[in-house]
Amino acid sequence: MTTQPLTLAYIGNGKSTNRYHLPFVDQLPHLFRVKSVYVRHFNFAWPKRPDIHYSQDLAAILADPEVDLVVITTPLDSHYDYIKQALLAGKHVLCEKPFLATAQEARELFGLAEALGLHLECYQNRRYDSDYLTSLAVIESGKLGDLLEVEMHFDYYRPEVPQGQETFTLNSSFLYSHACHTLDQVIAYFGRPDRVVYDVRSLLGPNRMNDYFDLDLYYGPLKVSVKSSYFRLEERPSFQLYGSKGSFIKASKDRQEEDLKAFYMPDQPDFGLDRPEHYGILSSLDQEGRLVRQAIQSQRGDYGRVYQALYATVREGAPRRVQPQETLLQLEILEAGIASLKASWQVAP
Repeated sequence: MTTQPLTLAYIGNGKSTNRYHLPFVDQLPHLFRVKSVYVRHFNFAWPKRPDIHYSQDLAAILADPEVDLVVITTPLDSHYDYIKQALLAGKHVLCEKPFLATAQEARELFGLAEALGLHLECYQNRRYDSDYLTSLAVIESGKLGDLLEVEMHFDYYRPEVPQGQETFTLNSSFLYSHACHTLDQVIAYFGRPDRVVYDVRSLLGPNRMNDYFDLDLYYGPLKVSVKSSYFRLEERPSFQLYGSKGSFIKASKDRQEEDLKAFYMPDQPDFGLDRPEHYGILSSLDQEGRLVRQAIQSQRGDYGRVYQALYATVREGAPRRVQPQETLLQLEILEAGIASLKASWQVAP
């Protein structure tokens, strides 16, 4: 079969485009061709590429008949307008997370895409994190027995970030900017929870930046906790799994981001790979009741799988990897979390 590459245009030329998208698209030249990047200002923080046309004329980019799909990597508050413009121009759309501010906006735009016969998807690359994939493999192995509790952490020690923001904005809220990673991982595997308990805070006081969250999602007897803080000098393990027969602790996160920050790119054979010291530890009891600990080799993460799946859907009619109802559910949870935060401000001493 002859593959027909999709021609891409990007809206945004910052860290997201240059660190989390282009390096992976570059590994798939038989599937994608990057033609254009829309930039608001010609003050480039990232080097210009000679094979890409950079333009401040968004209308011209959207009118280009060669462009099949538009990728949006700008801040949250611009997503709705850019998605709608691209869809009305007849382009498929992949949009960075957090996808939109509200589930109502998402329903409208998913409806518009369907009416126009176009594909609209949220970029959920964290489904291809090594720590997540390894944890799922351990669950599927059955070695934990009945799964009882999962804790997922995404911690930093960056107090200067919330301290440097005097007022709350949705764009900078920790819940929207980071729970959009971990919540999608939960939803993708476990589905819709029976209920959610919210602990979303602004640790520096009312109306300040949201810098902490702890969400508990219940699935029958299973509790899945998604927790993050900007004030964790010592990070908690990335994944902690507890079952009736054992536990699995994965201390370190997926290494793709670390390599990308060091400009160590996906064309390297060991890109993103865990070393043995990064492997998670499976603990269980043997037949004599003795504790046995075993290092579990990590699965390989690969954000490029987002684009491989996207191509299969748009060009070949394969099922969507990220379903609209999954994105809508995530937004409903994020909205409820921010509502609980704002309600706490009203009763703060």
